[in-house]
Amino acid sequence: MSIEVWIAYVAACTILSLIPGPSVFMVIGQSLSKGLNAACYCIAGDLLGGVVIMTVAYVGLGTILAASSEVYLVVKWVGAAYMAWLGVSQILAAKQLSEKDLRLSATKTARSGSLRAGFLTGILNPKAIFFHVAFLAQFMNPAHPMTPQFLILMATSTAVVLGVLGAYALLAAQARRIFQSLRARKRLGYTGGSFLLGGSALMASN
Repeated sequence: MSIEVWIAYVAACTILSLIPGPSVFMVIGQSLSKGLNAACYCIAGDLLGGVVIMTVAYVGLGTILAASSEVYLVVKWVGAAYMAWLGVSQILAAKQLSEKDLRLSATKTARSGSLRAGFLTGILNPKAIFFHVAFLAQFMNPAHPMTPQFLILMATSTAVVLGVLGAYALLAAQARRIFQSLRARKRLGYTGGSFLLGGSALMASN
């Protein structure tokens, strides 16, 4: 793989990652409603899910998924339903938020929940598998060993997604810091839940 091809891959990954999708909506929702710490765990989960998806695409399992419309629909609707459930849960939690809750720090359970949410959002998006099935092949040279090239592309993609999602999380966290009152936090919770519902609708419509 030449440096020119790698730069082209970085540019393509950056552009595609900047376009809001389920992962972006999930991270923004977590950051607005639960804070930057929860968003970081969510990003970690999403990155892990991305590694799984790229590995699945690399070994050829993505072709099986692409060939089965039934499997595709099941994965898509499970992912959409999960995001919708998270969105509704977040809105209901915001409605019940109290002054005492504002003083509580994130618990281990909350952190693991954010990690799980990010991971499931990452792997329950069949479009991502299809994307990598077609996308990776364009940047890999069959005349050279494939596995080292795949590992380079996977590390590059992970770094790019980390930077993009991290930027979204920071922006949302800044908005959260500005609004510290109970009423404002409730509204941020509603907004975060709405982002998740929006991500669910986006996933279902594609």
